[in-house]
Amino acid sequence: MTHTRTHPRLAAVLAAATLLVTANLYGAVAAHADGTSPSVPPGTEPSASAPVKIDPNDPDLKLPEGATLAAPKVLDIKSVVEDQGGEERREDTNTDVTFALQAEVLFAKDSAKLSDAAKSRIDAIAQEIKKQKATQVRVFGFTDNLGTHEHGVALSKQRANAVQDVLSQELNDPNVTFDVRGYAEQYPIADNSTEDGRKKNRRVEVTFPRTQS
Repeated sequence: MTHTRTHPRLAAVLAAATLLVTANLYGAVAAHADGTSPSVPPGTEPSASAPVKIDPNDPDLKLPEGATLAAPKVLDIKSVVEDQGGEERREDTNTDVTFALQAEVLFAKDSAKLSDAAKSRIDAIAQEIKKQKATQVRVFGFTDNLGTHEHGVALSKQRANAVQDVLSQELNDPNVTFDVRGYAEQYPIADNSTEDGRKKNRRVEVTFPRTQS
């Protein structure tokens, strides 16, 4: 029998390589057994494929001659604050401020006559309009989906008109113009299949441009 003698240094390298391959195979089996690697958090595993090499001189990565990039745009950031009972909600974006008041806070059931407690809430909105120096104000009324659409349109418009009347008196500014509309059950903000949802949908919204931080 012929014996092949292996250099001790080469034997050590081969042994290390054998251990490395065995460890890799074991790790692969363990990973497949439970779906994750025991030492790597899910979603952080390295990709099995090599990264794609990108040629910076590729003509498809360059703008055509004469083309320009679009003007930079600030992303719109929305902030929503709602009181604990959900009776009043304030929504701020980069461009607008919107107050939404539930109808129950302002009116009796199926009525467009403002309650005694309604004026203070509307006055607070008027103060914010003054602060923002807004001259264009939208007042939109909404109902739930109970009853006919025609009745909802009439009621939501009457309620919007009632809120607009108080705002106009409080602002007392001929430069302020109003856009008043009634949308009935259109544009719900909650599920009309529950009373809690319908309560949120019965509302009047007041929106105006945001000019002050």
